[in-house]
Amino acid sequence: MAGGGGALSVERAKRGKKKRKKMKRVGFVLDMTPLVDITFLLLTFFMFTTTMAAPQVMEMSMPPEISTDIDVAASKLVTVFVREDNRIFYSQGVEDPQPVELKDIRALSEKQHLRKDPATGKIIGNEMIVALKPAENANYGIVVNILDNLNVAEIAISNEIAKELDESGQPSKRKRRFTIAPISEEEIVKIKDLQ
Repeated sequence: MAGGGGALSVERAKRGKKKRKKMKRVGFVLDMTPLVDITFLLLTFFMFTTTMAAPQVMEMSMPPEISTDIDVAASKLVTVFVREDNRIFYSQGVEDPQPVELKDIRALSEKQHLRKDPATGKIIGNEMIVALKPAENANYGIVVNILDNLNVAEIAISNEIAKELDESGQPSKRKRRFTIAPISEEEIVKIKDLQ
């Protein structure tokens, strides 16, 4: 049988599997010693050249304690009371205490200090005295918030007082009078049942 129909065997070429040359690996070592030195040098440089942030403290200069009694006209005294349940009250002179919200303290202080004398028309803010009288167990945060509001009110009060001129023709300067005093038993009874 010549040229019979026998099966032809065809060999297929293998694809994708070529012999690759092995690459020679080069050893790489990173010396970290100089990097550590530079890191510590930078760290010490920034530590010595930066200023440390001062803690947030409310600055308050306290006058020297005076043991003598000082007579004050009742019309020139504004008292802010803080009850043990942290309710806030105010009174002017000998008036009965009235409740006030913390957010209204600033406006109240400005109103009281910027009152004008009916006879002369001048602001009597420099003559007013504010007394803060917190109860023994009152929340410290409430007292600090009241002080903050009174300090913010001082900006507007000082600006208005500076618009008036003193005897020498210069803008009047603010003479702030403020005290933190202990609350008396009589005052505690006055504000005890107020709502």
